[in-house]
This record gives sequence, C-alpha cells and structure tokens, in this order.
Amino acid sequence: MLDDSCHLPLSTIRLTTKQKAVLTQLERLQEAVSAQQLYTELRQHGESLGLATVYRALELLKLRGLVQSRTTTDGEALYSPIQQDQHYLTCLQCGSSVPLGFCPLQEMENQLRRSQAFTIYYHTLEFFGVCKPCGQKVEKV
Repeated sequence: MLDDSCHLPLSTIRLTTKQKAVLTQLERLQEAVSAQQLYTELRQHGESLGLATVYRALELLKLRGLVQSRTTTDGEALYSPIQQDQHYLTCLQCGSSVPLGFCPLQEMENQLRRSQAFTIYYHTLEFFGVCKPCGQKVEKV
C-alpha cells in the first residue's frame, strides 16, 4: 500500500486543464489503459486533446507521482492512477497478467524510505513465465 505521507496533496500540485482531464479520465476508467485507449475515451467524452498531448500529460503526471505505468510483454505501456503498488504474474505466451494479492517488497520499500534520500512514489514487481493453460498447450505438442 502507498504511504500517503510521501505524496504531495493533489491540491498543491498545479496541473493544466488538459492534464486534469487526463488524470480524471484515468481515475474514471479504474483500470490500466494504453495512451491510445485513454485518448479514445477522452475524445468520446468530448475532450479535444491530441494524442501527443495525452502522452505528454501522462509523462508529466508520472513525474509528479500521480500516475504509474507498466509495460506489457508486447511493449505497450499501460497507465493507471497511483493507488497501490502493483505485482503481477505475466505469461510470456498469451500475455495475460494476474495480479498478486500481497506485496513481497513492502519491508524493503519501508527500509529504503528510511535510509535513502529518495521519495518512493510506487513500485512494481512482475514475474514472467508461462500460465497453466499455455503450459498445458506446450506439453501436448
């Protein structure tokens, strides 16, 4: 879980109208999405932002500790608002990702926060392998 004491309150962070629109839509979606998917959603909700603007806004929001991203096995970045740390088992065959329900790195993160001059916004942990259905397909071949 995030330690909210390491984050600036949203009210103290200055965002442009377009950056706020990107963040608001990302929060509304409640799932990790690509910049292209987010762009499409914004357009469907009447926002007149270009795709390049969406990418720039996402990068700035990442730098401010409001958005996190993770890269899928096919190289696509998925963005979501920072709510909690993310941990996954990801299949290299089909690309499916299963979230882990616990954080094996929480104590390490706490130690780093205390011992380093570094503010941690979030972390991700991803294990890559082959899921059971894909593993069974390989065994049959």
